[in-house]
Amino acid sequence: MPIWTAMTNGDRKMVVVARLRAAPLVGWQFACAVLLGVLAARLNWEAYPADTLRGIIFGQPLLLLGIAAVLGVWAYILGMWRRRGDYLRHDGVTLYRGTSARWPLALVRDVVVARGNLGLDALRLVVDDDSEVTRELVKLYMLEGPPEVVRDGVMFAVARVGGRMEAVTVH
Repeated sequence: MPIWTAMTNGDRKMVVVARLRAAPLVGWQFACAVLLGVLAARLNWEAYPADTLRGIIFGQPLLLLGIAAVLGVWAYILGMWRRRGDYLRHDGVTLYRGTSARWPLALVRDVVVARGNLGLDALRLVVDDDSEVTRELVKLYMLEGPPEVVRDGVMFAVARVGGRMEAVTVH
C-alpha cells in the first residue's frame, strides 16, 4: 500500500453515523438580521455622525447593549455555520466529527445527553482518558435524526472495536 493512502486513512472504510443540518442556523441568522434591523431603526439618528454616536452611547445605552447582544449571538451562529455540513462518522478505529474533532473508539465509554454552557442540550461523549469532563459530540438541534439513533450507532461501533458494550437497540 502506498504511504499516501496509509497516511490519509484510505485503507479504512468510513461509516456515517449521522449528518448535521443547516436549517436552524439559517433561521437564527434571519432572526438576528431582523432584530438588528429593528434595533437600528429605533436609534435616534442625528444630522452629524459625532452627534449620532454620542446619542447612542450616552442617550440610549440599553439599545446599544441590545445591539451588542444581537451581534454576539450572530457571531456565535456564524461560528457554528462552519460545521453545518459535517458528518459524524467512524472508520472502525476513530470517531470523527467533521474535520475538527476525533476520538479513539476504544476510549469511548458512553454517549449521553447533557445541557451545555448556554443551556442547549447536546450529545456528549464519556471518554476514558482519566478526566472528569465529557466531550461535546454535537448539539441536538443540529442533528438530522433522533439522538437515540446516533447514540446507538456510536455504541455499536464501540462494541465492534472491543470497547465496553452498552445496551444497543436497532431501529
